[in-house]
Amino acid sequence: MNENTITKGWARVLLIIIPYFFIVGLFQITGAYFTGHDIIYGLENETTHEHLIISFSGFLGTLMVVILFMKWVDKMPFISIGLYPKNHVKGFVIGLLAGLIVMTLGYLVLDSAGQLQFLQFQYNGNEIFLTMLLFLIVSLTEEILFRGYVLRCLMESMNKFAALLVSAILFALLHAANPNLSLVGNINLFLAGILLGLPYIYTKNLMFPIALHFSWNFFQSLFGFNVSGVDSYSLIVFETPKKTIFNGGDFGFEGSLLAIIFQILLIFLCYIFFNYRSRKDSKVYI
Repeated sequence: MNENTITKGWARVLLIIIPYFFIVGLFQITGAYFTGHDIIYGLENETTHEHLIISFSGFLGTLMVVILFMKWVDKMPFISIGLYPKNHVKGFVIGLLAGLIVMTLGYLVLDSAGQLQFLQFQYNGNEIFLTMLLFLIVSLTEEILFRGYVLRCLMESMNKFAALLVSAILFALLHAANPNLSLVGNINLFLAGILLGLPYIYTKNLMFPIALHFSWNFFQSLFGFNVSGVDSYSLIVFETPKKTIFNGGDFGFEGSLLAIIFQILLIFLCYIFFNYRSRKDSKVYI
């Protein structure tokens, strides 16, 4: 790569920061206005319906910014960020299953270790549907921005693994203002950036990261954990006898040492799989 290419990749990432926060902020404030929720006080006390509207507003703002940048700055079609479902249905399904398996195992391990105590089920079909929509929107928003735009641009500027590290740091920084964030939570957010970005640097496709991101958050919520520090609807209600780094405390499963172990294992498995497939085939599909 020549020096001009290196500059362009970094420049596009830096250039999008201010427009992103300004435009997305305006969209979210507008969404919050229609819900009657004061966004200044965060997302801790809002209902699922309010959270969904504000998140959808942020999604629309993100789409606007990325589409405009792809058209006028990158001069590429928006779909080239990696929204190609063809040949990636299997990867989408694997991503959904991975999130479900991790959260199921995580809950069972913590329950067996006495780190949490089951109280009750609280089934609400409407809340489950709204929660599903909410985390689908969240996963689409963050994957389009961080993997589809930021990571893709960074890979034009540097080694793909260096780009992956930088994008993971930025991903963790975006969540720095989340409530109840801990050191372990920060580490898990960084590892999440690695885990979600690793398939993308091989496939240039967002289907697997979107599915895993959605499934991780959705089932984390259903199993009773806070999601990145934010409370949401839970199918299972439990209490923690003591908030520790083993159960994640108020930050949720992502604040636990167990989440670190699971994510490192998944990163290792992804790395082995994609390196094997890249040596075997010129095109890697998942």
